[in-house]
Amino acid sequence: MAKTTAPKGPVLAITGDADADALLVADPLALVIGMLLDQQITMEMAFRGPARLRERLGGLDAAAIAAMPADAFLAAFSEKPALHRFPGSMAARTQALCAFLAEEYGGDAAAVWTGVGSGAELLDRVRALPGFGDEKAKIFVALLAKRFGVRPRGWQQACSPFSDDEPRSVADIDSPEALARVRAWKKAKKAAGKSKQD
Repeated sequence: MAKTTAPKGPVLAITGDADADALLVADPLALVIGMLLDQQITMEMAFRGPARLRERLGGLDAAAIAAMPADAFLAAFSEKPALHRFPGSMAARTQALCAFLAEEYGGDAAAVWTGVGSGAELLDRVRALPGFGDEKAKIFVALLAKRFGVRPRGWQQACSPFSDDEPRSVADIDSPEALARVRAWKKAKKAAGKSKQD
């Protein structure tokens, strides 16, 4: 397997908005919510969502989001521009995710990956997050490893094939050029009738 070089420091260039990208690096909850939203919409829109949500709520706090009345949270989520093309279901998933983080990790999203002993344990923890299926969990583990240096032993195997050097996911984006490469790679795979895991 081709080795991936260790990051010099967290660098993300996903959203096209420097402030929104900076929030993803600075706030683990923003990063987890962005990953949750990354389905059936563009990566830029998904990962811009946490910054917009923070503006609308006056901050990002897992326990506070979990405690909000569902209709009030949905209103913030649906305000134009809506944070997702399916605001109802994704607002509910975001609240469920925040409730889980508040309950299991004291509201500290970073505690999901802090101090894990192995890639398998990390994958299990991420996969347990509401809204994170197998592929999303593997991509998030690869994102943590490639962009944030969270590399417990066996991380490559745990999140394979997203641990390789192919520009196949958000884990591989550290510049506008890398974003373009990932887009082109996905487009070529789709044209060939293949998935991101092929």
